[in-house]
Amino acid sequence: MTYRTRNIFIAVGLALIAAMLTMFYVANYKRHVRQDEATVPVFVAARDVPAGTAGAELVRKHWIKTDDVTRRTVVAGAIANPDQIDRLVLTQPLYAGEQVTIRRFADVAAQGIRSQLKGTMRAVQIAGDANQVLAGTLHPGDRVDVVANLEATNSQSAHATRVVLRDLTVLDTAGGGGGGGLASSSGTDSAVLLAVSDTQVQKLYFVYKNADWSLDLRPVLDPADSPERVENLQTVLKDGLSQAAITRYLNGGSR
Repeated sequence: MTYRTRNIFIAVGLALIAAMLTMFYVANYKRHVRQDEATVPVFVAARDVPAGTAGAELVRKHWIKTDDVTRRTVVAGAIANPDQIDRLVLTQPLYAGEQVTIRRFADVAAQGIRSQLKGTMRAVQIAGDANQVLAGTLHPGDRVDVVANLEATNSQSAHATRVVLRDLTVLDTAGGGGGGGLASSSGTDSAVLLAVSDTQVQKLYFVYKNADWSLDLRPVLDPADSPERVENLQTVLKDGLSQAAITRYLNGGSR
């Protein structure tokens, strides 16, 4: 084999190697392009959401939704599951159509009670005995109603009972770890911190000062409210009785 022939073979071999490498590069590039252009589901904001909104509220009110975007446009830190923000609070505004990223949130406990209040919401602390505040049962994040027994006069028949406030958020309890540092207000009473609106606090304070009251825990799954009603001595005694039995009662029990 002459020197010239050998050089030709070497040149052809190098050309083949270069062609193979080029083909491999092009194929690999096309594969990456196809992957980048493939659509994947992400969570986006369904509306503008202000800073300070709890992640659980975004999920509960359906303020986030799924949308399909190309893989290359997925933002770093984009959440894959709403559970990732369930115990977090939004630290920056989130705008409609924007991808929901974990970087916009912070731990609720780290932010403290103030981060959970916005607009007309207020935090009010009340104390009661273990039965009134469900001591040992309530935890931060629970939802409660307030039921009260009110008395218009000194007459026993003037008592009336009803649910006066519904669906209040428990911000903290004594030893509850909500960041409020609550402690028992006395040797027998326990404190609870509730989130109320600036008008609800008036009703709550009135009941707290003038009536027997208690908190009742709402369900976590599918909570619902029955029609409003007031109970008093007459409604309790008459409930479930036939008209004849009611007539006998009104006649002093005579037949």
